[in-house]
Amino acid sequence: MAANKFDVIVAGAGNAAFCAAMAAREKGASVLVLERAPEEENGGNSRFTAGAFRVAYDGVDDLKALMPDLTDDEIANTDFGTYNTDQFFDDMFRITRFRTDPELCERLVRRSADSLKWLQEKGVRFVPIFGRQAYKIDGRFKFWGGLTVEAWGGGPGLVDRQTELAAKLGIEVRYGARVVGLAFDGHTVTGVRVKSGGEIYDIQGKAVILASGGFQSNPEWRTRYLGPGWEIAKVRGTRFNSGDGIRMALDIGASPYGNWSGCHAVGWDYNAPEFGDLTVGDNFQKHSYPWGIMVNAHGKRFVDEGADFRNYTYAKYGREVLNQPDQFAWQVFDAKIIPMLRDEYRIRRVTKVSANTLEELAGKLEGVDPKGFLAEIAAYNDAVDTDTPFDPNVKDGRAAHGLAVPKSNWANKLDEPPFEAYQITCGVTFTFGGLRIDPDSGQVIDSDLAPIPGLYAAGELVGGIFYFNYPGGTGLMSGTVFGRIAGAGAGEAADG
Repeated sequence: MAANKFDVIVAGAGNAAFCAAMAAREKGASVLVLERAPEEENGGNSRFTAGAFRVAYDGVDDLKALMPDLTDDEIANTDFGTYNTDQFFDDMFRITRFRTDPELCERLVRRSADSLKWLQEKGVRFVPIFGRQAYKIDGRFKFWGGLTVEAWGGGPGLVDRQTELAAKLGIEVRYGARVVGLAFDGHTVTGVRVKSGGEIYDIQGKAVILASGGFQSNPEWRTRYLGPGWEIAKVRGTRFNSGDGIRMALDIGASPYGNWSGCHAVGWDYNAPEFGDLTVGDNFQKHSYPWGIMVNAHGKRFVDEGADFRNYTYAKYGREVLNQPDQFAWQVFDAKIIPMLRDEYRIRRVTKVSANTLEELAGKLEGVDPKGFLAEIAAYNDAVDTDTPFDPNVKDGRAAHGLAVPKSNWANKLDEPPFEAYQITCGVTFTFGGLRIDPDSGQVIDSDLAPIPGLYAAGELVGGIFYFNYPGGTGLMSGTVFGRIAGAGAGEAADG
């Protein structure tokens, strides 16, 4: 019979959960990981990511420490630049409108490099993001947007490797085991209640770590907290992140914290399924919009597609798409840009139309007013500054001025056939609201702002880090940093 008493119990089995489990194991704790999903859908939202980590580094030597496989030729032919802690702080403050919790942000930024190095030393392999974050100019790759490092094999590779490492460390993982409640005596959390195989039973633990994701897969909670219309949004990732961890912590008096009406939401294929599909992974996203334009049902542009690098706008533009008539938009490109489109535009399951003239294209954009679209294109083309060179590696200042909605960078006329357009809607990645934690131990804080003995949290369900928007690659980094902190805190508590 399976043991039902452990030092540390972790709810969830994504990146944050495995980092927490490994950190607790380092402290000598016996560790059990409980995953609601069946084994074939393991990994939570982490499996659906592209595996990018936003990390502070001062130069190529720091990157080589994280990626020892970097060759001399790759280093010679690449401008990796720098992304120091000041730049990371600047991005976090700017993107969250200076709302990010300063203590949590401090831990996230300053511990990013060390935490990633810790994961690398555990046995996770990292590689440069050549395919999505670097363009070759004059024979040399140049990275942009502060994002350089990804896990080998993307999100699936990361989760598979962490699962292997957990097994080697003697960490038990049980699938199809949904944590439905916390054992709480009014002062201390002493275990969990689990539903598995049609049975409900209790498991005792000296400490419990909640790492079971946000509430994005719960349409009722999305509508309650994000607002009307959010029940219609697609979910990019796992169907199992329905807010269980948050709910059970609130039930025992935990303090809610952060941007409960905010979420990470992107442009997602209009005909994608309700939840993420592991056979497609992250490829329903459509993130080359900075090089083209987006129009709504009236044929009108509604955002500045070139306001900033994709890394800094993609997580908020899904909300803008959801706010459009009938919750959709079309991304439009011409022959100059089509070869630059990211790989996700070339998958088989894609909502796409092509045409040799703009008039023909206008007739194919389902749900769009053709006259409004053609008038918008004409006005946009007339406004493009063709004297400024196009450069995808920098904010090039090649703008379209004098429009109701300007385009600040990477403006190109739509005038070279063939033309392509891709229909998108809103895809929710994760929600920003969650639990308040102690930044140094990962311990959950109650509504009286006192720590709850025996209860810790990490990952998407930690509130206070992201507000309004999100810098790309910060989610996995946050899960690693705070997973490691929570695991160490829980392991020490169990030992003490």
